[in-house]
Amino acid sequence: MDVLHALQTELTASTGRLLATVAGLSDAAVAGPSRLPGWTRGHVITHLARNADSLVNLVEWARTGVETPQYPSPESRDAGIEAGAPRPVKEQLADLEESAERLAAAFRALPSEAWSAIVGGLRTAPHPAWYLPVRRLREVEIHHVDLDAGYGCSDWPERFVRRELHDALVCWPRELSTVSELVVEEVKDGDKHRQVWRDLGTGPVVQGDARTLLGWVTGRTAGAGLRVMREGASGNQPAAGPLPAAPPWLAVSAVPGLPATPPEEYP
Repeated sequence: MDVLHALQTELTASTGRLLATVAGLSDAAVAGPSRLPGWTRGHVITHLARNADSLVNLVEWARTGVETPQYPSPESRDAGIEAGAPRPVKEQLADLEESAERLAAAFRALPSEAWSAIVGGLRTAPHPAWYLPVRRLREVEIHHVDLDAGYGCSDWPERFVRRELHDALVCWPRELSTVSELVVEEVKDGDKHRQVWRDLGTGPVVQGDARTLLGWVTGRTAGAGLRVMREGASGNQPAAGPLPAAPPWLAVSAVPGLPATPPEEYP
């Protein structure tokens, strides 16, 4: 399975889980608060629908070679979310489903050579079009948690966790960092493995499993279960103090230095 097929298969499953959650909401629940300050669940759902349409614009850019903005402007993006947020759940669900299908159809129809076309976004560095499904998966999985409707970080698929933590660390804002290293710990086939990301900035070392680290890095959890160590300390020494707040997450939504053509797998 090539990376494009794998990403689109993953996105289909991710979208299906999101739609199932939204289908189970009432009108009152849609009008209730999400986990994002100032946004109701209706804001989150509308944002996801409009994000799908905005990525269709970038697919069209890749297909035609004619620069097509993701959104006409930041103001129009915000206005569209505000306008759609108060709608009842039936309208929200239909919009979310239809916009997701428009994007899926655009992906399916994109010629193979167009996946290497360079596109951009409101706050996104230019990147090859094959990265668009990665961006959409990020939106769906992170904002599914933001709905605060029963789907949490523990429900993220392992493939998503691995990819998103990699991208977050590649894009780490070193000038704003609160840690010097992150140590990713996991168990494979009964053996413990550690991956160390060094030179992230100034501060202690934070250790933990990939899922817990991603929840903390993205600001979706407080990081319960992560361990804080002094820089250069071994893993069996006492904690070096409380867990610091994570720095701003993903100031840009595309990793620098991506290959021009779709790789065999990513990351």
